[in-house]
Amino acid sequence: MTQALHFRRLESMYQAAPINEFYRPDMQISEAEASITIEVDEKHHHSGGGVHGSVYFKMLDDAAFFAANSLEEKVFVLTTSFTTYLTRPVAFGKLTAKGKVVNRNKSQFIAEAVLYDEQDNEIGRGNGIFVRGKLPLTDARGYLSYEPDGGKSGGQG
Repeated sequence: MTQALHFRRLESMYQAAPINEFYRPDMQISEAEASITIEVDEKHHHSGGGVHGSVYFKMLDDAAFFAANSLEEKVFVLTTSFTTYLTRPVAFGKLTAKGKVVNRNKSQFIAEAVLYDEQDNEIGRGNGIFVRGKLPLTDARGYLSYEPDGGKSGGQG
């Protein structure tokens, strides 16, 4: 399997996650990096009228997680810890989280992510530790759904 195929399959897996029906994110993955964009509006607000911190966390964790999983082609990685910093409030618009792996060894990945608003202001950041899990990626919902030839080969890639 090529790296590009692995990245597209991870993107397919991300879109297939039931939670993303609510958030409607867009993701791009490359080697050791991932970028996620979500258009936020009132449905993402807390009672004070701003975007709830759970949206910040989700975007930061997902960007860092998929940056780490881009380097692991066999199994689903797991978040073992993640620290989030909410640095600026936002209420509406397009948010983008950019994650990257900053260190890895045979047992774990350390990845960071930064969250930006539409004006490229940093509104949050986070870092986490990710480890290899036991679930084969081929068993994860949506991973094998992506086929580079649009399914014309009849195989699973």
